[in-house]
Amino acid sequence: MVSNRTEGHRSQRSAEPLAASWHPTAEHDGDAGDESPKPSRRRRVLGRYGWRIYAVPLLVVVSALAVFQAVRPPEGGRAIEMNPPNDDTGPAAPIVTEAPPGQTFAPEMFSAELPPGAPVPEFGARTFEVLPGTSPRIGQGDLYRYTVEVEVGVKLSEGNDSFGNLVQETLSDPRSWTNPQAGGIALERVDRTGQRPDFRVILVSQQTAREACDFSNGVPFDSSCRKGDMVYINAARWVRGAVSFEGDSGSYRRYAINHEVGHVFGNGHIGCPAQGGLAPVMMQQTFSVSNNELHELNKVADQGTFIPANGFVCKYNAWPFPVGGNGGP
Repeated sequence: MVSNRTEGHRSQRSAEPLAASWHPTAEHDGDAGDESPKPSRRRRVLGRYGWRIYAVPLLVVVSALAVFQAVRPPEGGRAIEMNPPNDDTGPAAPIVTEAPPGQTFAPEMFSAELPPGAPVPEFGARTFEVLPGTSPRIGQGDLYRYTVEVEVGVKLSEGNDSFGNLVQETLSDPRSWTNPQAGGIALERVDRTGQRPDFRVILVSQQTAREACDFSNGVPFDSSCRKGDMVYINAARWVRGAVSFEGDSGSYRRYAINHEVGHVFGNGHIGCPAQGGLAPVMMQQTFSVSNNELHELNKVADQGTFIPANGFVCKYNAWPFPVGGNGGP
């Protein structure tokens, strides 16, 4: 039978916290009477919290070191802000600003003039190299094979391959000349063939284009042109576009390709057919989308088609079939 003294001892021990002593000592087999010295305050705290009392300060030190490493500037650098302000408005007042809405080219600038802009390739070697690239046969009807070439010495900032890619994309588009409503032709880009291509699309320098396109003896403004099977695309216009296209260089480039290749298939120049409508792709949009202005240019050099001075002004347009001709985009 267990004495009351022993039961009380067990009861007393069971009420103690389940924590190991940091400096364990041998326990007495007997009961803890008045003879045992009272534990110090430090030992009571250690007995209650154990290792945790040492772990917390250690974690604080480790965290501080990690933050220091995160924001410490690199060798020779500057400190990085922990929480930079989420503000994308910039300075209180703009340092530079864009043009106000509705701005156009200077009113005294004639529409046919070459717009200001980036530097243009002025001179080349007057020899041409074929850009690599082929396409499947596009369209149904008589097949025309073409190459895409660049004059030696002409370099585009975006790479000369960009010219070849855009020519192929444009002529393969259903809004271009392979549209069934155009009459029925097929186009295929080639880069190496045993036979001469049916026509060649060539990016040439400003000076070479002027020589090929009768700048001195015709309309004295930079243009592209077609002579026989040679389609000359003026690099000056490729870079800067035309006033009538209001800064839309992507649309202008497609227009230049479609317009000059349109001459390969026997299409001549035409004027604006209706006030405010889309300009026909065979309109001389490089010079103007105004019939009155084209009428005046014909007085300088006959372009082969009478353009009436009827006041019609069209909107610029890059495609012979702007809506695809079959309900397409």
